Amino acid sequence: MTTPTPESGSPTPEPAVATETSARTGNQPGSFSLDVERRGLTDAFRDYINRIRSGDPGALPSVLGVVVLVIIFSQVSSRFLSRTNIGNLPGQGAYIAVIAMGLIFVLLIGEIDLSAGTAGGVCAAIAAQSLFSHGLHHGIPGVLYAFVIAVLIAAALLGLYLRLYAAAAFVVLGIVLILIGATEHYNTTTGTGSAIIWALLISVSVGTAIGIFTGWLVARVGIPSFVVTLALFLAWQGVVLFLLGSQPINVSQYSLWNGLANNNMSPTWSWVYVLVLVGGYFAYTLTRALRAQAKGLAGDAISLVLIRAGVIAVIAIVIVVLANQNRNPSGQKINEGLPWAVSISVALMIACTIGLSKTTWGRHLFAIGGNAEAARRAGIDVTKMKISAFVMCSTFAALGGAFLASQQGSVTLDMGAGNILLFSVAAAVIGGTSLFGGRGKPRDALIGALVIVIIPNGLQLRPSLPAQYQQVITGVVLLLAAAVDALSRRRALRN
Repeated sequence: MTTPTPESGSPTPEPAVATETSARTGNQPGSFSLDVERRGLTDAFRDYINRIRSGDPGALPSVLGVVVLVIIFSQVSSRFLSRTNIGNLPGQGAYIAVIAMGLIFVLLIGEIDLSAGTAGGVCAAIAAQSLFSHGLHHGIPGVLYAFVIAVLIAAALLGLYLRLYAAAAFVVLGIVLILIGATEHYNTTTGTGSAIIWALLISVSVGTAIGIFTGWLVARVGIPSFVVTLALFLAWQGVVLFLLGSQPINVSQYSLWNGLANNNMSPTWSWVYVLVLVGGYFAYTLTRALRAQAKGLAGDAISLVLIRAGVIAVIAIVIVVLANQNRNPSGQKINEGLPWAVSISVALMIACTIGLSKTTWGRHLFAIGGNAEAARRAGIDVTKMKISAFVMCSTFAALGGAFLASQQGSVTLDMGAGNILLFSVAAAVIGGTSLFGGRGKPRDALIGALVIVIIPNGLQLRPSLPAQYQQVITGVVLLLAAAVDALSRRRALRN
């Protein structure tokens, strides 16, 4: 069959290749065939190299930093790589990792929260006073108690008005626990009891309330986040003094709270924990690959899924084997198993990763960080999303405050002040989160916190090195991380 051309009217043959392709694929001419490419190990490696070349190094600089620091400090002191010292690292840096994890949500949208450290101090002070005084109303003056309740009620109402229903419900939970005196019945003899759990829940709900107010001032009122959070950074330090009555509270007497940074899972439960994580990851990635193949879509090859899961499984097994060895110098088997600081931090990281990568809420955060105006024009409620980011930040700050109190053994008068926030921001940035917004992952907080905590830990093993080395080295590492972030962003814009 022939068709005439518009110019001459002479017959020309139809393209045989298109006809043959259509017959082979079952599609009509002009339609698109499905992309059924299977990505193998070589393709994954090529994609990773291309991301680095395009200006997205990810966690590579921080991982290299960890390797370099380990090599240096292992030469400085032979005790650095001992089981006892390595086992102490998670407890020393868990509070940095948790606070940094919350800061990532704010950094993703191009904002900053300078009050995260002291906000965590306020939350820890409320929890400690609730336990120590057998009820918050017994521990602080009546006027201050009424003020705290009024602020929490206002935060819950504001959350409802802003349509942050989950945050508002959590604040209401905290109010109920305070009013019914859930922390009054604490067993001072055994150091246990559900009152500790209720106290920690109250502290986290207070963190959520703080996040609602902070986000509202930034996103709805329009005050720059730097100004708002700097003012709150100063204000919360005074609030801590009011809550504590200018007297620190010892929390090492509360076994569950003290165990956050100092205790370990049993060896058996350490294996169960790792098997659940590795097995869950393998099941998810395998199911996703098989579903893509069944629908004729592009996806990872089964071989790549198996290799990736195998590498993770080997690393996890090695970690558990080492963690289950006794780390007590005296020889008594009282210090073995995965530290709770590791298991809780990793669980929080996984939950945050799912929230950011697998939900509409998470994709909207990335969109706002990339271009807030474009996100608004696309129909995203930018104001609500920004407030939710600050809510997450302050909620994680409350958790970080609990870990900090556990690591220190007490809630001090300067709780959360000093270098706490600086170290947390540094951890997020060193781990690979961009200060310009739009790029970051929860894992960045864990890797960056490891870098931050290795520096003072290694220096303390060499008493001849002055303490000021810690500030200098940490500052240089942060400056290098910020430089990598700026240069990679410039390279990405050029591409």
